[in-house]
Amino acid sequence: MALLEIIKFPDPTLKEPSAPVTEFDEALERLIQDMSDTMYAAPGVGLAAVQVGVLKRLFLMDSREDDRGLEVYVNPEILEGEGEVETEEGCLSLPDFSEVVKRKARIRVRFQNATGEPGESTIEGFRAVIFQHEFDHLNGVLATDRISRLKRTLYTRRRIRQVRQENKK
Repeated sequence: MALLEIIKFPDPTLKEPSAPVTEFDEALERLIQDMSDTMYAAPGVGLAAVQVGVLKRLFLMDSREDDRGLEVYVNPEILEGEGEVETEEGCLSLPDFSEVVKRKARIRVRFQNATGEPGESTIEGFRAVIFQHEFDHLNGVLATDRISRLKRTLYTRRRIRQVRQENKK
């Protein structure tokens, strides 16, 4: 068990697109386990590999709404979406961030699991929100990119001040 450091905004790594996973090996298994330990310890409901500095198309989620437990999505794609839902979102990489974000209410997705087996599923509700949030991370998109420019600017200024104060210590 290893807890990984979660990268925080404004680290530019968070804006980088992630590359497809091509190796389904012990290193990937170890990364998934470490990410799982990190996500639950944070505590969070989702964690993308980029958030721990690994630019691979991989994320984990656990909505804690049902008995599904930990879900692993490798090389995910959103095939289609319908409806709209507005939910308040936070993010492990965006300290003190909480804003209402619009997402699709229901999505159809394709992915691989931790061993590389393909899957397809329809996801709705809170799980769909988490999936879309984490999927955005894989493309270098943050929740702050989905709010008004004014709110984004205010958050960015506040966060940069926080980082400067932390660096002075």
